Amino acid sequence: MRILITGASGLLGHDLVDCFQEDEILAPRSHELNILEPNQVCNFIAGHKLDWIIHCAAYTDVDASEAHQDLAFAVNRDATTSLSRAAAETGSRLLYISTDYVFDGLSNRPYEPHDSVNPINIYGVSKAAGESAVRNHASQWLIVRSSWLFGGARVCFPEKILLAAASQPLVKVVNDQIGSPTYTRDLADAIRRLVRKEARGTLHVTNSEHCSWLEFAREILRKAGRQTPVLPISSVDSQRAAKRPPYSVLSPLALAAHGIRLRPWSDALDAYLDELRRMRKLR
Repeated sequence: MRILITGASGLLGHDLVDCFQEDEILAPRSHELNILEPNQVCNFIAGHKLDWIIHCAAYTDVDASEAHQDLAFAVNRDATTSLSRAAAETGSRLLYISTDYVFDGLSNRPYEPHDSVNPINIYGVSKAAGESAVRNHASQWLIVRSSWLFGGARVCFPEKILLAAASQPLVKVVNDQIGSPTYTRDLADAIRRLVRKEARGTLHVTNSEHCSWLEFAREILRKAGRQTPVLPISSVDSQRAAKRPPYSVLSPLALAAHGIRLRPWSDALDAYLDELRRMRKLR
């Protein structure tokens, strides 16, 4: 298959390129394909006869989105609209990566794909708008929502915790947000399997089980052999610009119907720490 991956140099995109080595991958840099230019998007996709477009590129800075709303919507909604239209015109299938932050976090059970979205920050609103663009303009599409991504390709939450623990006497982490940490290599493999199955619709793909950010941080340090204490703080005390959903666990039931189950996040964390050791980022 010929597959275009947008955002191929990012946290997930990097691992997707590795996962699809048996296929013909197009992974253009921004100077080769500017997804903010609709005409360029249309011409690029029309000229390459793509089987799939996996759209990973996104504006993902949750706090900065509050101050830079135009940019968040330009990347997460408008560029997605351009890609969706171009996919429909050329008969390409489109896979859009979305987020648990499209939900408000008020549920008392894991969110199902069909649950109503109600984002509480600009990032979530812009990603929900991207989902709507896919549904309204693409003809063959799959939306994959995931959460709390971590991986070796870019500095992310676990590595930040390790760096903080190496330079500070203690680390403070919020204890009132619950979700499912997801290893990008596991997510990329699940996406590869869904593409092979030509899956459609909306699916939730995360590592199994859930925790708070505080529990995640403590497990990172414990598994890395670090003794730095981690103190709980509230979301209010963290003074972040954007609100976060207090509970954003995504249900795996629809994914399981495709015969796909991801390992627990704690097991995936072991694999991630091994990856850091191979990269000489952890000893």
